[in-house]
Amino acid sequence: MKQLKAVVIFTIIFILLFLPISTVLATDIDKSDYNPDNLETNSPSVLLMDANTGKILYSKNAFERCYPASTTKIMTAILTLENCKLSDVVTVSHNAIFSIPVGYSHASLQEGEELTVEQLLNVLLIPSANDAAVALAEHIAGSVEAFAEMMNNKAKEIGCLDTHFVNPNGVHNDEHYSTAYDLALMGRYAMQFDDIMRIATVSQYTLPKTNKYDKEDRIFNSTNGLITKNGNYYYPNATGLKTGYTDKSGYCIVATASKSNVNLLEVVLGSDSIEERYEDCTKLFDYGFENYSYKNLVTANSVVDTIEVEGATKETKSLNVLSKDGIDVLLKNNVNTYNLSPTISINSDLKAPIAENAVIGTLSYEIDGEVYSTDLLAANAVTSSNFETIVFRVLLIFLILYLLVVILKKINKPKDNSNSKSFKHKKPKRVKSKKGGRYKFTQINDFL
Repeated sequence: MKQLKAVVIFTIIFILLFLPISTVLATDIDKSDYNPDNLETNSPSVLLMDANTGKILYSKNAFERCYPASTTKIMTAILTLENCKLSDVVTVSHNAIFSIPVGYSHASLQEGEELTVEQLLNVLLIPSANDAAVALAEHIAGSVEAFAEMMNNKAKEIGCLDTHFVNPNGVHNDEHYSTAYDLALMGRYAMQFDDIMRIATVSQYTLPKTNKYDKEDRIFNSTNGLITKNGNYYYPNATGLKTGYTDKSGYCIVATASKSNVNLLEVVLGSDSIEERYEDCTKLFDYGFENYSYKNLVTANSVVDTIEVEGATKETKSLNVLSKDGIDVLLKNNVNTYNLSPTISINSDLKAPIAENAVIGTLSYEIDGEVYSTDLLAANAVTSSNFETIVFRVLLIFLILYLLVVILKKINKPKDNSNSKSFKHKKPKRVKSKKGGRYKFTQINDFL
């Protein structure tokens, strides 16, 4: 009982100590608008991010709750690829078709129709089919409610701060909301899936004949005007991702674009018109590509410092310190990297011996509130010259030799006969032969 009480008390103390810290970490983000160049955008909630690092380049009301509409389907696609194979077969339910309100986009799926996960992903992301979203959700979780719970758990896992989903497609619900920042995190997470990014660049898709539909007239065009060539909103560097619209949400988009080695991600929510949505998209992408570029601050395996190691031999005490990884940062073009000085932190208890490539510290840059860092490695092995160590090794050698001698003596020592109190080896005695007949007899007493 005392042990149980102790465990309970320890648990309470642990929670009290660490829960406040966790809360601070989860909310320790600057939520103020970031607009260093006074860029003007018309949509209510906007964010531009470096897709490689997550660095925010521009934001306006990025942490305010908005209705995400069909940008919700990014999370549906993520969970689909994390839980299914593209070749898996899905049977479309009655609910998947008849739960979609009038006026919402669909792929004309049929009840009982069998389609592969890949086919459903195509109509989910290209024409934004709401029936496909429900079919996938039910296939993965058994119900829309269970799938929504998976969505919310995943959102928390990737760092979302203010998101709550109730369905897999974005059909309007007052309790279904997110923020530009959270949707940027989802979009950035989705970019690691090649299948999502491949499908997101397809401008037209046709569903094949199935067990319930014998025509090939289900032809769908992408809702993303940024990737539609010869369209009014085509952007040559666009690479995806997902649009959205409802009467309550306005026009929305999570979009990606790439130029040279710069990858950008933007979120536009609540636009009054499709024109406004794409005008802000183009303006944000152009701003990012024209004003930012990657600058190398340190290259991998380069010598960043030389230090003297305490207790090392004369030959190895001078140690070159190497950067484990390179650091490339997306910076404004007018930033002079020569004025940026790194912070080099060497382990305070560093002394010989040190193994080659051992981590001995860190190198970091703090730029615009962001910290970029890499481990520091020992360029070569460092040998100890400590006198006590040498003495210890010598004594250890003598001890080992002494033990070997003792062991060898025990091995070579003759064993006692445990069956006799005193054992003496005596030579046999000869007795004179006695005369008798033709033969002479000799008696031998072997052991007396």
